Amino acid sequence: MEKGNLSINSENILPIIKKWLYSDTDIFLRELVSNGCDAISKLKKLSSMGKFDAGEKEEYKVIVRLNEEKNTIEIEDNGIGMTGEEVKKFITEIAFSGATDFITKYQDQFGDGNEIIGHFGLGFYSAFMVSDKVQIDTKSYLPDTESVKWVCDGGIEYEMGESERLNRGTTITLYINEDSKEFLNPYKLKEILAKYCSFMPVEIYFEDMSKDMQEEKPINETTPLWLKKPSECSDEEYKAFYHKVFTDFNDPLFWIHLNMDYPFRLKGILYFPKLKHELESIEGQVKLYNNQVFIADNLKEVIPEFLLLLKGTIDCPDLPLNVSRSFLQNDGYVNKMSKYITKKVADKLNSIFKKDRDEYEKYWEDISPFIKYGSMREKDFYEKVKDSLLFKTTKGNYVTLKEYLEESKTENKVYYVSDVKQQAQYIKMFDEQGLQAVVLDSKIDVPYVSFLEAYSDGVKFERIDSAVSDVLKGSGEVCLDAKELESLFKEAVGKDINVKVEALKSSDVSAMIELSEQSRRMKEMSMMYGMDSSSFSDDETIILNANNNVVKLLLDIKDSKKEEADIICKQIYYLAIMSHKPLSQDEMTEFISRSNKIMELLAEK
Repeated sequence: MEKGNLSINSENILPIIKKWLYSDTDIFLRELVSNGCDAISKLKKLSSMGKFDAGEKEEYKVIVRLNEEKNTIEIEDNGIGMTGEEVKKFITEIAFSGATDFITKYQDQFGDGNEIIGHFGLGFYSAFMVSDKVQIDTKSYLPDTESVKWVCDGGIEYEMGESERLNRGTTITLYINEDSKEFLNPYKLKEILAKYCSFMPVEIYFEDMSKDMQEEKPINETTPLWLKKPSECSDEEYKAFYHKVFTDFNDPLFWIHLNMDYPFRLKGILYFPKLKHELESIEGQVKLYNNQVFIADNLKEVIPEFLLLLKGTIDCPDLPLNVSRSFLQNDGYVNKMSKYITKKVADKLNSIFKKDRDEYEKYWEDISPFIKYGSMREKDFYEKVKDSLLFKTTKGNYVTLKEYLEESKTENKVYYVSDVKQQAQYIKMFDEQGLQAVVLDSKIDVPYVSFLEAYSDGVKFERIDSAVSDVLKGSGEVCLDAKELESLFKEAVGKDINVKVEALKSSDVSAMIELSEQSRRMKEMSMMYGMDSSSFSDDETIILNANNNVVKLLLDIKDSKKEEADIICKQIYYLAIMSHKPLSQDEMTEFISRSNKIMELLAEK
C-alpha cells in the first residue's frame, strides 16, 4: 500500500480561510481584540516572572480606532509586540499559534496557560474577511529590536520592512473592502464590541478619528461578577449585573452562582427570570464565554437544553473550541460540565424548598414551566428534584405529590383540572364532598401528566371530568328508568350520545359530562403536535343526576308535553357541555334562543 503526505496549494488556501474560517463576518473584531488582549497577558506574565520590568505606571489597554475617511479600522495594543523573526513565524506560517508557542516556551513557569485566549493561530486571518489589505506595525518588548511593518493584500505575497512605530506593542490596520463598509459605521462597530468584548480581561477603548472622539471610559468590564466568589457578591450586585447584561427591568427571582475548579474550571451565574406569561419561558439566554471572550448564545452542546429557558453567563476556559471558536467539539468535558450544571441547579431548588418553602411556593408559578420541561428532558434532573415538585390545588394551597395522596386518600390517583373557570361546576362538587384536585392548566402540562404517570410508581392522573360517577356518586339507589331517559335524550339532542343515570351526591346539578381520560389525552397530544385529531372520538358520556328535580320532571312530561321535554333535554345537555368546553358559535346562538324560549314558557305559567 502506497503512503504519502497531504499537500496544500498555497494559492488556494487563503481564499478558503477568508471565506469559510468563520460563520459570522463580524467575528473578525473579536479575534483581533482577543489577540491584543493575549499580547498584553503575555507581557504581564513575563513581568510576573521577572523577565520584564513594566514600570509602576504602565496602563495596559487595547484601542479600536475607526477612520471612516480612510476606510480603515485599527486595533492597537501595548503588549508584548513581535520581532521580525516572530512576524515571519506567527503571521506568515498559517495556523502556527503564537500563544501555543509562548506557553510551550515558558511552561515550567507558566502553569496551564489558560489565561491566554488564542491557541490555533488562525484568528488573525479573520481580518481578510473584511479587508482588501492588512497592515501590521509592531515593536517587540525586547531591547535593541527594530520595529516591523508587514503588509498583505490577501494573496500569497506580502511585503515586510521597517516600521515607523516607536513604542512597544502592535497595531493591525484593516483597509475595509467594498462589501464590508457596514463596519465603518461607529454605531455598528460599538455594537460588535459590546457583543463580543464586554468582559474581556484588558481595558478596551474606542476612538472615532473622523469625529476626533475618544471614549473616556473603557467599553468593557474586566472583572465580571462571575469571577468573584459567591460570598463576595451582594444581592444588589447580582441584580445590577442581570439588568445590565440582559436589559431586563424586572428583578430576577433568584440565581445560582457556579464556581468550580476541578476537574474542570467553570464559573458563571444562572438567573431565574420573572415571567409575565407562560410563552416567555422559551425566551431564555445563556451566554457562553471562554476566558471572558463571548463565544455564543445558547449552545446546546455545553448547556443542558432545558437550562436555556434561564438567563445567565457561563465561562469555561477548559472548553474545547473548533478553529472558529463558534462551534463546539464533542469531548468528555462537555458531558461533565452539563451534569455539573444540572446538579447545581437541582441542589439550589431543593435547598430553597427545604429551607424556605413559603418563598419557594411564591416562585412556583414562574419557575414551574422550567422545572416541568427540565424534568421531562433530563431524567437525572427529575430524580434530583422530584420531591420538590409542587402542585397548586383547587383550594389555593401547594402540595407535593406525596402530600396530595396522603391528604386525599384517593388510592394512588390524582384528580386535576385544566381550566379552572370552565370546570368550575366540577370543582364546586368536589369541594362540597371535601375533595380537592390539582391545577394543571398550561400547555406543557399535557405531556407533563403522561410523564409523571410513567415515573411516579403507579400514580394515575385523571382530569376532574373523567370520573364523575366514581367520585361524586351518592349512596342511594337509582329509581328512574335509565333506558327511557337515554332514548329521550338521544332523540331530543339528535346525537347518538352515551347516557348514564346516576344518583349524584349534589341535587343541584342536572347533568355532567364524563370523558374518557385516555382518548382525550391522545386527542390533545395530537393537536399539540399539529397532527390530525379527527380520528380520535370525544368518547363523552352524559351523566344524568337522578337526584335532580328537573331530570325527574322529564319522565312526567315526556308524553304530555313532548316539545317542552325536548327543549329541557337539549338545555340540560348543553349546560353539561359548557362545564368542560366552550360551545361553538352555532351552539351558543341556539343555546341563547332556547334559554329565551324557556323563560317565555315560565312566564306563561
